[in-house]
Amino acid sequence: MTKRDDDFERFFLHNYDAVLHVLTLVTGDAERATDATQEAFIRAYARWSRIRGYDSPGAWVRRVAINVSHDSFRKDRRRRRREEATTPRAEVVQTDRFVSDSAAEDLLKALPERQREVATLFYVDDRSVAEIAAILGVNQGTVKAHLSGARDRLRQLIERDRADT
Repeated sequence: MTKRDDDFERFFLHNYDAVLHVLTLVTGDAERATDATQEAFIRAYARWSRIRGYDSPGAWVRRVAINVSHDSFRKDRRRRRREEATTPRAEVVQTDRFVSDSAAEDLLKALPERQREVATLFYVDDRSVAEIAAILGVNQGTVKAHLSGARDRLRQLIERDRADT
């Protein structure tokens, strides 16, 4: 094994589980998260000589994994639309992207996609606003706005649940 491979293996072992966990919460789909995470690490390995010099190679991998999951979701949505266009209405079956019943995941899945990404990276992955901005490729003000919106929506959901009990 070369030094390059040793460096990447350490990076992979140190980051894989955390990236997969975040992606699972962001996508709500363990299979899609696994595929996106693996693809991101494959791309990182192919570019490792450059990426290992980044301030945060883990942020690069998270961003790529999130982008890969978005691409996958869009492809699936286009495929479903094509299928629905050729399938009689009575045969169309809707599926839920979210597979977990945990309370935290239920709350996160109630958020719009970008708020869910930001909230997951901030609260679950313990990333700073600056790191989230780098991961998602947006400015810090955008992250703060989405985080604020997520907090407001989560507060509403929690208050509604309390009122119902």
